[in-house]
Amino acid sequence: QVQLVESGGGLVQAGGSLRLSCAASGRTIKMYAMGWFRQAPGKEREFVAAIRWIGGSTYYADSVKGRFTISRDNAKNTVFLQMNSLKPEDTAVYYCAGRGRFYFGDYDLSHAYDYWGQGTQVTVSS
Repeated sequence: QVQLVESGGGLVQAGGSLRLSCAASGRTIKMYAMGWFRQAPGKEREFVAAIRWIGGSTYYADSVKGRFTISRDNAKNTVFLQMNSLKPEDTAVYYCAGRGRFYFGDYDLSHAYDYWGQGTQVTVSS
């Protein structure tokens, strides 16, 4: 069983920063990509950012480009999301996702990921 455990969420004022972490544990498995999605109340889950494990290419939603940075620690099977210049509209539950299948593309699609964390709340006050 593969588990993804997020941490680092919380309450922050607009303009502030938070750093989310997601660690994969359990059955040994190779991740080919990991990503972050978020879901605000009453809205559908949306893509935030993703990173390929091989090569480290990164992908971002337009709404977070220039403000968020995704990175990884291969040795620890951990992915991070550094969030700067936070806005109230960034408020959501943030989910970590992992892809155990080997293929390229579709990094912004939730069905392209095999494993999900339980989510961590990020609240940005105005």
